[in-house]
Amino acid sequence: MANRLIFLVGPTAIGKTGISFELAKLIECEIISCDSMQVYKGMNVGTSKPAKRLLNSIPHHLIDIIEPSEEFSVAQFRALAVKAIEEIISRRKTPLLVGGSGLYVKVLIDGIFEAPATDRELRQRLEQEAGEFGIGALYRRLQETDSESAGKIHANDLRRIIRALEVYEKATVPISQLRKNTSGLGDTYEVKIFGLNMEREALYRKIDERVELMFAEGLVNEARDLLEGKLSLTASQALGYKEVLGYLNGDYGLEEAKRLVKRNTRHFAKRQLTWFRRDKRIEWIMLDENFDTEEIARKLWKKLS
Repeated sequence: MANRLIFLVGPTAIGKTGISFELAKLIECEIISCDSMQVYKGMNVGTSKPAKRLLNSIPHHLIDIIEPSEEFSVAQFRALAVKAIEEIISRRKTPLLVGGSGLYVKVLIDGIFEAPATDRELRQRLEQEAGEFGIGALYRRLQETDSESAGKIHANDLRRIIRALEVYEKATVPISQLRKNTSGLGDTYEVKIFGLNMEREALYRKIDERVELMFAEGLVNEARDLLEGKLSLTASQALGYKEVLGYLNGDYGLEEAKRLVKRNTRHFAKRQLTWFRRDKRIEWIMLDENFDTEEIARKLWKKLS
């Protein structure tokens, strides 16, 4: 399987980790995490990292690589993942990329465009203009300078409107044009993407079970320890911790914290599926609620043979 990249994607709690380990037993591979939160040290229970025995049995990459106080960008992920892929292939093994962060998967396969760095002064000026003249004024400017981007951005999405205008002013080229001048690993390697899915109610039950397990395994204590330190903006977005913070602050009880984590995780899973369904390259595998992990891994292996 030289020069082949295998991706295993899907919503949270569906069973990607277990299936990836069984698949790894069948092929000579190393696993690269495509999870935006598993990069953080100390965020173990809340991000459902693989158990230590599994991490020790199969080489893993991009897990536990930075402190929760550090920011971590898509560009950083891509650079580290590309380096890991090249090293794995040099060892004559196959990279198996596993996770539910759709943007991470996309920038690897399709590339990431080189855009100007954030200009805080320019961004503040645009925000002030939006406050003084309304979002509509900025959106009309975007329509004039980059109609293609304007057609894809909602008229009330101030953050993306400002970013598009910021890029145009800094680069003097529309952001839509910059996006076209990209190349990804899909241009160099054979890419195979498998997506896991199951009936919605079954997936929701799995999410509820996982959340209960997370609390039983010490999510509250882990959140307490993390929240005593400084969390980066990126790390603070992790599901579970902010809901537990409300409980620790006395805003509501433990059962309400669990309910909120379950609800928000279900919403997150729905967004993940919406993202992945747009990618027609994905070959979907429908799972029964009580699927056999080894059986699914063998099914994937046969598709790769």
